[in-house]
Amino acid sequence: MTGEARKLYYVGLGLSPDLHARLKDRQWDVELVDPGKRGQAMRRITGVSAGILDLSDCQFPRDWAVMEALLAAPSIGWIAIGHPEQIMEAGARRVIRDFCFDYVTLPTANERIVDAVGHAHGMLTLQEAEESSAPARAEDEMIGSCDAMLALFRSIRKVAMTDASVFISGESGTGKELTAAAIHKRSVRRNEPFVAINCGAIPAHLLQSELFGYERGAFTGANQRKIGRVEAANGGTLFLDEIGDLPLESQASLLRFLQERKVERLGGHGSTPVDVRIISATHVDMQTAMIEGRFRADLYHRLCVLQIDEPPLRSRGKDIELLAKHMFDRFKKDANRRLRGFSPCAIAALHNYGWPGNVRELINRVRRAIVMSEGRQITARDLELGEYVEVAPVSLAQAREAAERQAIELALLRHRGRLGDAAHELGISRVTLYRLLTSHGLRSATLGVGTSETQCARPAA
Repeated sequence: MTGEARKLYYVGLGLSPDLHARLKDRQWDVELVDPGKRGQAMRRITGVSAGILDLSDCQFPRDWAVMEALLAAPSIGWIAIGHPEQIMEAGARRVIRDFCFDYVTLPTANERIVDAVGHAHGMLTLQEAEESSAPARAEDEMIGSCDAMLALFRSIRKVAMTDASVFISGESGTGKELTAAAIHKRSVRRNEPFVAINCGAIPAHLLQSELFGYERGAFTGANQRKIGRVEAANGGTLFLDEIGDLPLESQASLLRFLQERKVERLGGHGSTPVDVRIISATHVDMQTAMIEGRFRADLYHRLCVLQIDEPPLRSRGKDIELLAKHMFDRFKKDANRRLRGFSPCAIAALHNYGWPGNVRELINRVRRAIVMSEGRQITARDLELGEYVEVAPVSLAQAREAAERQAIELALLRHRGRLGDAAHELGISRVTLYRLLTSHGLRSATLGVGTSETQCARPAA
């Protein structure tokens, strides 16, 4: 086989001669990395590479601090290999979920491992090419280049490879439906229907028939059979938006469908099998809803196999200006004059404002400003943000407090609310982090955030 050799990092102690030979035959330049030696793990990585993490040679959490820098390198496509009991260990599951494209359960043929390595490298190469050619438009209509959005895009690509149910949490207006659509477009169901239903916008007495349909004569006015949204999505993806507002009666019916994968229309006597992937989303604090009895815990755990958290607009930094300019280019034809963009005062106001309505509010303000502007540039007054052009001066103590709060929020966002991981990143103890959450009034914000330690980004190989 000819071709240029590609770098492959093997983290472990027991690379077999046969696997090594097969990797070399595929033009892989293998470098062995001892999981217990920090010097090797901290080397500088250049170019797109691949990696094998041998779980049989790694111990968690003993080796974690050493391996973290290497595994987190964005230019390495990792796969994990290990026996079933090793893969099911909590630390290994977390590493697979957060850093690996795939994993292989041993014993298996070495060709299977080599093929998985090639797949991970190929997927990462495509990803890097996409991000370098269009850094501001990474996922369809989702715009962003900040760390939180790049992490979101990586999560979308990972969960799209599976058929497990996905739960999207985040504030209103952050673009949860766009995320659901992006997952569908990258899944094997991309050529089948994507059906969305807003569970909070349909009256409770109509929701049952909207979800599952009805037969002719089922009730007054039912003059013909109607297929429900669940059945209409057969073969594709069903997006249940604002699932936290689903009435308890409908929750029971939805749980029955998820268990049996069959629907029974109102007024019907038979059931119809339906093959559909469920993606749900809400801004509701689900932990509180379950504690208060407003949402069934068994249904929540069926829906939340994989979780994605949408970052709020206020935490996305320069993305705010990027989004505003994108919306300006999209809607500037609505103006009755030729506009040149945003004035400096408008840019300042965009960054100083808190955006409680998130991206949806940004779109509405920009569209209104385009229509109502009387000058050649959109000003802060056109955005109705005139009072946010200048921010009142703050003391050094206030600046430190604000920076500390932002660092904590971003760490929790990156680690999906897992306090231990966030504390490790911040270089503090879990007790100290808990105290800071209390002092900054962030304890309630952590409820309902996070992913179960038992979740993985890929199904069993």
